[in-house]
Amino acid sequence: MEKAQLFLPLVILLMQCLPSVPVTVSTTTPKVEVRENSDAVLSCDFRTEKETNPRIEWKKKGTDVSFVYYEGHFRGAFAGRARIKGATVTLQRVTQKDAGEYRCEITAPHDTITLGETNITLTVLVPPHTPSCEIPSSALTGSMVQLRCMDQQSIPPATYSWYKDDKLLTPSRMANATYHLNPFTGILEFKTVARGDTGQYSCLASNKVGQSKMCEAKHMKIDDVNMAGVVAAVVVICLVIAICGFGGYYAHRNGYFSRHKGRSFWIPQCHGVAHISSQNLHRTEDKTNANYSPPPQDPADFKHTQSFML
Repeated sequence: MEKAQLFLPLVILLMQCLPSVPVTVSTTTPKVEVRENSDAVLSCDFRTEKETNPRIEWKKKGTDVSFVYYEGHFRGAFAGRARIKGATVTLQRVTQKDAGEYRCEITAPHDTITLGETNITLTVLVPPHTPSCEIPSSALTGSMVQLRCMDQQSIPPATYSWYKDDKLLTPSRMANATYHLNPFTGILEFKTVARGDTGQYSCLASNKVGQSKMCEAKHMKIDDVNMAGVVAAVVVICLVIAICGFGGYYAHRNGYFSRHKGRSFWIPQCHGVAHISSQNLHRTEDKTNANYSPPPQDPADFKHTQSFML
């Protein structure tokens, strides 16, 4: 009993000498993945040095930092669909808008270190949706053809499989393969299609979150190139070019493309001056040259001319 009384002051002294632990914050699940419309638990554990009533805050980081839990209440879109126990938050019926990075902050004003925090990343998984498929209805043999498949809503991103006539097309790495399939981009490419590639094509999107979805099958027909039609079209084009060239040469040779620049002449008349063009003069000469006779002159005009010359 006496020994116990001697050790008790020593224990108390040692406890006072030991350093205190300041506020610490941690989480057991820094990355949380849940399916859409289910609940997400964001754990936050803390321990304080002296503070008995620390302040708990949750924030969501994005383009701007927004409050999730502040002053004892959930804020914004989380009001009415979230609950808290200790510092751990449970978000109900999460959607894609809830995905992102969250931060749990514990403030202890009476501790040596007054603030502690931890970050949690929430990923909301989305099962595949029916992909959109681009399948041409027809193509010519020897041409390059691409079939496209895309599901932009699934998380994580979907992988794609192509089917022809309900039979799976396996990715081929052979150098002489007639097609190339990329399961990550959803592109099925034929470098040179052949008539044997005709058939019903469909695409399946999968991401291991939910049930895979397939687009509606579409028929693609491969036709041979109509060589007779191509030759006939080339012949017709050559004939049109030859006819146009011959017509232009004929028109140029016969002067249809030549241009006459008209000049004006001033011709004295008996009682004035008339302004006519050289072209009109040529036409008048052509029409009247055969039966032309000079008009009789008035003696008065003759006299006037003679007096002018004198």
